[in-house]
Amino acid sequence: MKIALIAHDKKKNEIIELAKKYKDVLSEHELYATGTTGTLIMGETGLKIHRMKSGPLGGDQQIGAMLACGELQLIIFLRDPLTAQPHEPDVSALLRLCDVQSIPLATNSSSAVIMLEALKGKIYFD
Repeated sequence: MKIALIAHDKKKNEIIELAKKYKDVLSEHELYATGTTGTLIMGETGLKIHRMKSGPLGGDQQIGAMLACGELQLIIFLRDPLTAQPHEPDVSALLRLCDVQSIPLATNSSSAVIMLEALKGKIYFD
């Protein structure tokens, strides 16, 4: 399964902790991430991650293009709803694409845990 990992700045520590906790699960899948998030997760876990550009520099759009082409099966995007994002239109487009393509999307750590536990139990999404 191809999984994208994305996190706004104030959520980077949360996604790193999730990646550490679920390293064994994530290592069984092909991982993609926006630039900074991918670098941080790789540094903390040693997981192999295909890195895109930083979100505000086009990384969200790169992930969106993969979604539009049916190349991703799960997105974990830990969003910071309390901080204005300069690339909010790109973020909205990414969320819309998940809905259009019916791709599972976790936008907070609680929903991410549910999805990662499903993967751990070998329950896959169609």
